[in-house]
Amino acid sequence: MSVNDPLGDMLTRIRNAQMRRKNKVKTPGSRLRQHVLDVLKDEGYIRGYASTDFGNGRTEFEIELKYFDGEPVIRQIERVSKPGRRVYSAVTNMPRVANGLGITIVSTPKGVMADHSAREQNVGGEVLCRVF
Repeated sequence: MSVNDPLGDMLTRIRNAQMRRKNKVKTPGSRLRQHVLDVLKDEGYIRGYASTDFGNGRTEFEIELKYFDGEPVIRQIERVSKPGRRVYSAVTNMPRVANGLGITIVSTPKGVMADHSAREQNVGGEVLCRVF
């Protein structure tokens, strides 16, 4: 079965695993997913991830989820820009999540980064997802 929205699939796997209090979750690998996972790790929303290469260009990520006092660190994670409706934002109207407590992950010409990094580097781009 083919997946039309690989990033949305990964976010849903993370959401579902956290609802079941799983420590780890596996997802197929891609460069975009890897960059988003790097941002989530840098911002402290996940413990980390490991990549497994199966050959033939097929990889898989095993994501270690993070909990604090038994509750998931990620309270809300949702896809903003979807394959049917892309959402772009200039640096001046970059959305803030929970008045700056959460992050927006943005794909810019300078790479995938959190909204505060995009503001510092003065670049806009496609709003991939929102995390709180």
